[in-house]
Amino acid sequence: MEDIQIYTLPNGIRIVHRQVLHTQISHIGLMLDMGSRDEKPHQQGLAHFWEHMAFKGTSKRSSLNIINRLEVVGGELNAYTTKEKICFHASMLTPHYERGLELLADITFNSIFPDKQLDKERGVILEEMSMYYDSPEDAIQDDFDEIVFADHQLGRNILGNQDSVKNFKREDLFAFIDENLDTERIIFSSIGKMSFKEVIKLAEKYFKDIPHKKSDLKRVAPTLYLPQNVKVNRGITQAHVAIGRPAYSLIHEKRLPFFMLTNLLGGPGMNSRLNLSVREKYGLVYSIDAGYTPYIDTGFLGIYFGTEPKQLNKALSLIMKELKILRETALTTTQLHNTKEQLMGQLAMSEEGNMSFMLMMAKSLLDINRIDSLESIFSQISAVSADQLKDLANEMFIEDQLSTLTFLPEN
Repeated sequence: MEDIQIYTLPNGIRIVHRQVLHTQISHIGLMLDMGSRDEKPHQQGLAHFWEHMAFKGTSKRSSLNIINRLEVVGGELNAYTTKEKICFHASMLTPHYERGLELLADITFNSIFPDKQLDKERGVILEEMSMYYDSPEDAIQDDFDEIVFADHQLGRNILGNQDSVKNFKREDLFAFIDENLDTERIIFSSIGKMSFKEVIKLAEKYFKDIPHKKSDLKRVAPTLYLPQNVKVNRGITQAHVAIGRPAYSLIHEKRLPFFMLTNLLGGPGMNSRLNLSVREKYGLVYSIDAGYTPYIDTGFLGIYFGTEPKQLNKALSLIMKELKILRETALTTTQLHNTKEQLMGQLAMSEEGNMSFMLMMAKSLLDINRIDSLESIFSQISAVSADQLKDLANEMFIEDQLSTLTFLPEN
């Protein structure tokens, strides 16, 4: 994209910046191409534990100093962990840009993981696990990963498990970073009024002395998938259901058409097929959605909903009916046009958010080594045919190839 500039430091860290003159807020992030799928069995939950512990002290700051550094000027500091990424990011008024950048560099590369903070944060994460367990709509998604990606790192809970979290030590954090950190797989992403020249000058000031480091990390794609139908009794009042299967990877040529098909089926629009049928027509659910998550070497299709137990079979029947319609009936010219227009509008609106766009730039560079323009994506969307979508439905929406996880009330 013409308004996005990229620069690579000698140590391999890449800087990507988009100058936006009409905003007073800058958004910056350090994204590392390592996540929960890169953990060894005894390290389960360690990537997420690092994300938490990075805020608990560096060689020159206490946890309170870290919290206050941006808060006192109205800024925000945050982080997240996914299956394949760890990201530390900040937002602040542009005059405080350097303050934010220096803080991100400090917590990412200079954290010391104080022993006295380990037990405190261990307790916080164990409480986070309990919170998710008490929220069936969240817990079912984590548990469903274990079914779709059985015996693979992608099936593990990002939070880890109670045994692993209870036993983590400082040495484990340093070992995980040493095994997985690769400066050529780190992106510093930035959006704001700052010129590219100014951003490069500051990035060199805080990142250039970080030693170049290569990792031997090799990700292994899942191979075996066996559809399962699992039912679990929980202390809940509703039935919660997850339906899905493995899907296309980030680099697969069918990724964008399948994203369009999934968006039509159960995307965020109130006019998605599942919402119109299961909620609007029959009133069986409060919400129902279908999502597609691509990874570097595989992908994941998931459909989620909650309903009264007595309505469960009817809701499932309606979902399977919608999948069958997509398998057997090609979209009309008008339906196809509307599907494309809706998706393009959603993508354009998402680009309006500078924070999300800053994160997208970093992830895109790490995953596919480029940042596609909206015009390029729109061109790809426009080229999708009704027959392509029908063929995809016949590949991915086959009932006996779908797994199901159902949480049922104990009584």
